[in-house]
Amino acid sequence: MSTGAIIVIAVVAAIILIALLALMPRMRERGRVRKQERELQSRREEAASRHREEADSRAASAEAAERRARMAEQEARRERAEAELHKERATASERGMADEEILGTRERARFADTTTAPDAEQATGRDSEGGLLGRFGRRSPHDQETAGRRS
Repeated sequence: MSTGAIIVIAVVAAIILIALLALMPRMRERGRVRKQERELQSRREEAASRHREEADSRAASAEAAERRARMAEQEARRERAEAELHKERATASERGMADEEILGTRERARFADTTTAPDAEQATGRDSEGGLLGRFGRRSPHDQETAGRRS
């Protein structure tokens, strides 16, 4: 080989070495940026996974709360219905329409003659003379006059 060829090879090698040395920081920077991007993507996926798990957990909790709310609403309806039932029973007791619940079989004979006329009329739907009561359980003025004349 000639000296000129050796010099050319040495110069080319030096140029390649200088190019590599000049490009190394850029390549390192690119590698560092890629590594950071991978790490950031990994963190994003972890965060998304945690948020999905939290969302699933809260959705299940919300479903349970809705189920409890429906049950509580049904319980409230049942309580209202029972309250209404007791209210109706109280009204019936006040009017003497539930005496059979209050009195035992022995006491019924003792209290058989004890009824209040308006309540007895309301319970049977008939007035004391056996006639039908008006639409709202009251006698009309005409019926009152007629009943007064019969007496």
